[in-house]
Amino acid sequence: MKVCIIGLGSIGKRHLKNLTAILTERGSRYQIDALRHTHETLPEDISRLICHQYYSFENLPNDYDVIFITNPTLYHYDTIKHVIAKTRHMFIEKPVFDSLNYDLDTLPLSGEGVYYVACPLRHKSIIKYVKQNIIAEEKILSSRIISTSYLPSWRKDMDYRGIYSAKRFMGGGVSKDLIHEWDYAIYLFGRPLKSEHMQGHVSDLEIDSEDVSIYIAQYQDMFLEIHLDYIGHKTERILQMFTNDRRIDVDLVSNTIYKYQNNELVEKKQFEAEDFYLQEMQYFLDCIDKGRENINTIANAYDTLKVALM
Repeated sequence: MKVCIIGLGSIGKRHLKNLTAILTERGSRYQIDALRHTHETLPEDISRLICHQYYSFENLPNDYDVIFITNPTLYHYDTIKHVIAKTRHMFIEKPVFDSLNYDLDTLPLSGEGVYYVACPLRHKSIIKYVKQNIIAEEKILSSRIISTSYLPSWRKDMDYRGIYSAKRFMGGGVSKDLIHEWDYAIYLFGRPLKSEHMQGHVSDLEIDSEDVSIYIAQYQDMFLEIHLDYIGHKTERILQMFTNDRRIDVDLVSNTIYKYQNNELVEKKQFEAEDFYLQEMQYFLDCIDKGRENINTIANAYDTLKVALM
């Protein structure tokens, strides 16, 4: 397998390590190149995994099996257009694009190719369990999703003001950056009939992107609230579901489901810690090698972005 990774930031490095671990375990032969915008020296654990480094689209070979698009969101669309003829398949980091000002019809996608957009939370066992055992069996009347964390604590070794999340023009801001929540909401409940959206920069964080985003959405027989922020000093990632006779809390940080009735905890289910990014990479390779269905195409991801930015 001949691979190129475009963008070796934190998520690009994570995918590189997971990819090499899986290909090695499967006994696959591989060559991994990188397209970079800087000549800065890579850490040893990363550079030893890279065969060739390129610094322009024009110099890239035309015979890749897979190209990973893991550069800033701002550049995704143009990068895809530049390299789509150079590869059979693509893995595109979320969110797929930075805005809704793109025409998918201008992308000459091959009917033979797998063009997958990252949706790692769907690969968590707890989310799969909710889909198969709660959504399928319970009548959900209302749901609430919360994703809150403190942006300066995301990367201890970097000034938060310099990362892409802080910069609106690069695709930062919670509405796009935390699109994971809308992705798994649509996976669980489907696309809402309509929604209202409020967002803004309300804190003292030195960023120009929005740090709070709030949605209220309506379904055929359910309401959904989504709260996203960069300003929470306690990290939480929670899905709450309300039925006629119980409340169900799904804690994605502790990997625990809690069920309550009449103010009492009546059931608790704990899930094992897992590397869902590694599981996502295994799934993506299975889409290529074993013909598994692509659960998040470019068109799917663009539609989710429309919901998040409406």
